[in-house]
Amino acid sequence: MRIALLSYRSKTHCGGQGVYVRHLSRGLVELGHDVEVFSGPPYPGGLDPRVTLTEVPSLDLYREPDPFRIPRPSEIHDRIDLLELLGTWTAAFPEPKTFCMRMARILAERRDDFDVVHDNQSLGTGLLDIAAVGLPVVATVHHPITRDKVLDVAAAKWWRKPLVRRWYGFAEMQKDVARRIPELLTVSSTSAADIADDFAVSPDQLHVVPLGVDTELFKPAGDRVRNRVIAIASADVPLKGVNHLLHAVARLRVERDLDVQLISKLEPNGPTEKLIAELGISDIVHISSGISDGELAELLASSEVACIPSLYEGFSLPAVEAMASGTPIVASRAGALPEVVGVDGECARLVTPGDVDDLTRVLGDLLDSPLELRRLGAAGRRRAVDVFSWESVAAQTVSVYEMARERVRKQHADR
Repeated sequence: MRIALLSYRSKTHCGGQGVYVRHLSRGLVELGHDVEVFSGPPYPGGLDPRVTLTEVPSLDLYREPDPFRIPRPSEIHDRIDLLELLGTWTAAFPEPKTFCMRMARILAERRDDFDVVHDNQSLGTGLLDIAAVGLPVVATVHHPITRDKVLDVAAAKWWRKPLVRRWYGFAEMQKDVARRIPELLTVSSTSAADIADDFAVSPDQLHVVPLGVDTELFKPAGDRVRNRVIAIASADVPLKGVNHLLHAVARLRVERDLDVQLISKLEPNGPTEKLIAELGISDIVHISSGISDGELAELLASSEVACIPSLYEGFSLPAVEAMASGTPIVASRAGALPEVVGVDGECARLVTPGDVDDLTRVLGDLLDSPLELRRLGAAGRRRAVDVFSWESVAAQTVSVYEMARERVRKQHADR
């Protein structure tokens, strides 16, 4: 097949979208398909040489190191640019919508170049225009963004709540578009149930294909650093539950020489940085961001425990990467995490979401039990190898592409 794989942003490090695009596209070309990735900035890195990358420039108003910059007048070329600018200036998040509008324009001229279009979580109205020209469209919804919205609004100060609601305005568009795409991919049965509830889509539209892991890169390696705990948070938001882990760390350090590796891009002088300072744990919490896959693999393999304290996860790539690394996991009993890591005590210990007492107790018990650490780590490695592989992900994804193509063929035949 000739596949157009769309991603409105594809952050290379620390974030599911860029990882998904990179590994899925490689798995698809391994199966013999032609893949062209269309991405807005930040663009994906490390794509397989056989994968074509077409950059879809935007105003990139959230870019580092100058987010919310004021673009030069010469950068505004058309109404889509103007819509992106006005949306950002009025506290909205317009990128999913404007990216899909640009893709509709591009694919209208390249209709005959592709057999299927696969959107990665954009769910902009432009996808409906792409489908209208006769191209089969499949979309991946990793989890319903409405879950993020509820938690972020609840955590915001009263005067910020209207701004947070405004920023998440694109969720209504995503709901509408998802209901009108017959083939939706998601990464867990938990996400499928939540998408069906929150987006009011039919369960028949949803096809569960879990994410994979590179078990040659993420694997046990050498000695582990005593009392090293690693946590990976793709965003500095309440959903990830990092604040609960930090409170637990502050309690545990009284009797242990902890080494906490937090892989996340923290908001400068934001709530997480302030909490680390307030708890007096800046000497043991080491923050990294933008690290390579190889560096992440080394950190995971050197850690005694990986902690995933999220209040919700639609899947969790860090959990699968930790299992592949033979690193025991302490995770919240939230969202799809139990589905990914298995039952409590198999290769992970599960705790009550947001319960600092429970998290502190389980982390402490595990760090004090070398035999249990080894048992859980070995079980996690077996689970990663047996259950999760990108080759399997690609093959299952192609079967959904075929469903979409057959549906479009029948529609044309009936006309």
